[in-house]
Amino acid sequence: MNIEPYLKDPVIRSYQIYLKLERSLSGNTVDAYLEDVSKLLGYFGERGIKYPGATLEQLQDFLVELCGLGISSRSQARIVSGVKAFYKFLLLENILKEDPTELLESPKTGQKLPEVLSLDEIEAILSSIDLSTPQGHRNRAMLEVLYSCGLRVSELTNLLISNLYLKDEFLSVIGKGNKQRLVPMSPAAVREIHFWMQDRNRMEIKKGNEDFLFLNRRGTKLSRIMIFNIIKEQAVAAGITKNISPHTFRHSFATHLLEGGANLRAIQEMLGHESILTTEIYTHIDMNLLRSEIIRFHPRNQGK
Repeated sequence: MNIEPYLKDPVIRSYQIYLKLERSLSGNTVDAYLEDVSKLLGYFGERGIKYPGATLEQLQDFLVELCGLGISSRSQARIVSGVKAFYKFLLLENILKEDPTELLESPKTGQKLPEVLSLDEIEAILSSIDLSTPQGHRNRAMLEVLYSCGLRVSELTNLLISNLYLKDEFLSVIGKGNKQRLVPMSPAAVREIHFWMQDRNRMEIKKGNEDFLFLNRRGTKLSRIMIFNIIKEQAVAAGITKNISPHTFRHSFATHLLEGGANLRAIQEMLGHESILTTEIYTHIDMNLLRSEIIRFHPRNQGK
């Protein structure tokens, strides 16, 4: 995108001079910074957004748009760096009192996306569990909750009975940053927990572990490693050759929601993501659906 039309703005022109003289950047580097800013200004211009009044959410929507256009994570990260430099300049010049890019996250580069299990593969793993064994109902309930609630493995191991609201089909978890969130449960997850509780009530539970939902044979809470091992064993039993882990269930849950038409913000809340950019990168599957959701629900498009 050509920066020339934007240089008529005295602020943009001052920014160009600042990069050249005060930061002593080379001509190519200055052009690269201005190119990043021109992308942002072009996006804002199409939507009637004035850059000094831009919000964090509007900046995040800009990055989602970049991803939807097929721009690589590495290029997105460079553009974020350029945009942040521009807003720091606005702060330096007292044009802004607060920097809206302070919490703007760059996409992770070089990140290998995890495997995704199909609905049939999820069902095959659950069906492969031998319910006649002492741990059968526990493992079935555990994997059902892990998938249908999209939990992190740490959230699963620390899940408390006192945080289950089975009649209302909700559970409460403590996620990253010690933040609590409510997560709806599927009827299948509720049913499997009821079956597991019948076995659990017959166990001898070690002191201090009474409130943990999932326990090992010794009556103490499950470890992360044990859950990894259970999943690996059940994948083999189900004939699944993909390299999977507890995280695969969470990623598959998010992907299936997105493919089914769920709103991205709803997925963000379910997963407990701080930034919707994390959700967008994490769920990644259907960019056309992602863009249509944003266009459909963007406040600038309402009533048109």
